[in-house]
Amino acid sequence: MECKIYDRNFKFKAIQLGSELGVRKASRELGIASSHISRWRREFLKYGESSFCGTGKSRLTPEEKLFSEKQRKLKRELKESLLKIEIFKSGHKYVSQGRSMTYHFIENNVEKYTLKKICKVFGVSRNAYIRWKSQVISPTESRTNLLKKEITSIFFEYKKIYGSRRIAAELRSRGFTISARQVCSHMRELGLVSKLRGTYKVKNVSRYNPYIFPNILDQQFTVEEPSKTWVSGISRIQTMDGLLFLTIIMDLFDRKIIGWSLSNGLTVRETAMPSWTMAVKNRKTKEGLLFHSDRSAQYANKIFTRKLNSYKFIRRSMNRKGNHSDNSVCESYFTSLKSKLADLNVYLTKEQMVEKISECLKEN
Repeated sequence: MECKIYDRNFKFKAIQLGSELGVRKASRELGIASSHISRWRREFLKYGESSFCGTGKSRLTPEEKLFSEKQRKLKRELKESLLKIEIFKSGHKYVSQGRSMTYHFIENNVEKYTLKKICKVFGVSRNAYIRWKSQVISPTESRTNLLKKEITSIFFEYKKIYGSRRIAAELRSRGFTISARQVCSHMRELGLVSKLRGTYKVKNVSRYNPYIFPNILDQQFTVEEPSKTWVSGISRIQTMDGLLFLTIIMDLFDRKIIGWSLSNGLTVRETAMPSWTMAVKNRKTKEGLLFHSDRSAQYANKIFTRKLNSYKFIRRSMNRKGNHSDNSVCESYFTSLKSKLADLNVYLTKEQMVEKISECLKEN
């Protein structure tokens, strides 16, 4: 049987077609055996442009072969480096936003660059990515998990006394939309039972708190001089890796934020106290100063009350029960700030959020 001879250009084109379509598909397209393309490809990888030159004098000398191999190696390394740069340029903005966004980038580009290459560029474990992908939860599940964490936190923060109604009210004050019935359902799943249930009747429990003050401000938000009325409030800020709590103190005279703090928790030492320390550092207090806030535990407590009482001349004022409009100035500021953050249209980590909010407060 006569052996068919293929010219040099045909072999190069066959190798190129094999790279684009795959060896088997290219062999069917050209009507030749796939083993031919594989053999020609091995020879091309070994000799490069000097392949398929026949035998004898046309073959390369050992020195030329060594040089050709080094040249091919450098070309492969250059191609690999350029690909790494391309991957890094495409994904660096996602990597800076945390591991979760990195995984989302990998998921959207794995067919373009291959999983191995992307993980290598960003130093991500392939097994960690695969585990993440198999455990991705829906937005509804994510919200439910967040609610359960908040409910558990409030339950233990108030010494296991609060039931579903009180916890629902506290959640609504923190920006959640939820009913007491839904809270009750979550509490059953979490195994949280109020100490008062089945032991005491709610009507016999004293609700007196010596650190609650009457509403003196009475929504009089126009002030003619500095350090006459300061108002304070707390709001939750959502980030990629959890909640931050922003506490502010505003002077109603010029609506300037004179004290603030960003914290991971809601204790008085993380919220009201550091905000007050900054406020008195930035603006002098004077006799007759009225400090207004809501009735939350961060303000209606012994520690903070003693701190303000140490100034002798500071008067206290708090929202009326269930009346959030008594502190609408702070709520309005929080709404404006969150609108600016929403306009960024990107997910921020806690560290990035602290930096961005700091910039916004400095501009105030």
